[in-house]
Amino acid sequence: MEEHTFTSTILSVLEKDFGKLAPSLLEQSSLLTYLNIKTRSASRGSKSRSAFANHYALYVLIEDYVQKGFHNRDDYHQYEGAKFSDLLQRQRELPFGEKLQNHALNHRLNEEFKKYFPTSPHIPIIRNVETNRYWINQYLLIIDLADKRFNIANSILTIIEAYISVKRGSFEQFIADSLKIQQLSSQNSSEVIEYIEALLTPQIDSRIFEIVSYAILKTYYRTKSIYWGWELDSIQQDYLVLYKTGRTNANDGGIDFVMKPLGRFFQVTETTDVKKYFLDIDKTEHYPLTFVVKSKASIDELRTKIEEQARRIYPVEQIIQKYMSAIEEIINIPVLLSYLRWCIEEGMLNSVIREIIVHSKIEFNMPSG
Repeated sequence: MEEHTFTSTILSVLEKDFGKLAPSLLEQSSLLTYLNIKTRSASRGSKSRSAFANHYALYVLIEDYVQKGFHNRDDYHQYEGAKFSDLLQRQRELPFGEKLQNHALNHRLNEEFKKYFPTSPHIPIIRNVETNRYWINQYLLIIDLADKRFNIANSILTIIEAYISVKRGSFEQFIADSLKIQQLSSQNSSEVIEYIEALLTPQIDSRIFEIVSYAILKTYYRTKSIYWGWELDSIQQDYLVLYKTGRTNANDGGIDFVMKPLGRFFQVTETTDVKKYFLDIDKTEHYPLTFVVKSKASIDELRTKIEEQARRIYPVEQIIQKYMSAIEEIINIPVLLSYLRWCIEEGMLNSVIREIIVHSKIEFNMPSG
C-alpha cells in the first residue's frame, strides 16, 4: 500500500477508534485503502487536482447509515434505502459540493473502485433504479479481525472530514497568497510574476488552472478590438470581452468561456484524450471550439496527438477532418505564459491578479469583501 502524508492522518483516526489494530484495519479494508488512494492530493496543497464527488458519495451514504443507527444494529438489510434527492442535496451542502452532479452516486464511484479492486466481490454503492433508493455496501464497513468484528463507518466519516478540512485550508491559503501578491503587483516585482507562472503547470489543481487561464485570457483579449457592422457606412469598433459561464469542474456539459462579439467558445481541459475533445465538439454540433489545455506540449504536438487518436477510432477521413476542423485553436501553457508576459509589459498585471482573486472567492464560496 502506498503511503503519503495523509496516510498518517488516516492511521491517527483509526488508532483513536481502534488502538493498535489501526495498521491491520487499513491493510485489510479495501474501502480504507481506496480512501488512502483518494486522499493523496492532501499533501500537495491547492495546486494539486481535487475532485470531491466520490468522497462525498461515500460520505453522504455512510452518514445516512450512521445517523439512522445501523452501525449499532444488524437490520440494515431491511432498510428501505436513502432517497437520491436527499443524498444529492446533502452533497451540495458540503464544502465544494454546490455544483456536484449525480455521476458519482450512480456509477463513477463504483467504476473507479472496481478499477482499483478488480477481484473484490463488493462495490461501495448499491442502488435500486426503479425506486431511486441507495445503500452503502455494509460488507465494506465491517471488518473481522483478531476474532472480533469492527465497524469502520464513523472512522470513514472522520477521515473524509479531515481531508476536506485540509483541502479547504489550502485553498484559503491560496486566496490569502493571491491577496498578498496583489499588494505587490504595483511594483511589478519578480515575486509576483513567479507566483503566477507557478500556477500554470500541469500539476496545478484544475480549478485553479481554469481560473488563472480565464484571468489571463480576459485581460489579454480586452485590449483587442474588431470593426464590424450591418452596413458599410455604419462600421463600429468593439473590444473583445471574455465571459466565464459558470463554476469550474461543474461537469454539466457546459462551455467554460464565451467571447463577445465574435461568439467564440472556449473549453478548458487537462487531457489529450480525443474522445473528450470530440464529445465537447458534439455538444455544440461541431461549432468551432478553442481548447485551453493544461499541457506544456507544443500546439503542433497536441494537434498531431489528437489526430492520431482520431485515426485509430474512425476509419473515415471525412469524419476525422470534420472533427479536426472544429478545433478552432489550441492554447497551451506556453501560450498562456506568453499572454501573461504581454499583460505585464502593458501594465495590466494587477488586472490579472484581481480576476484570480474574484473568481477564486466565487469558486470556493468565500466572502467577496
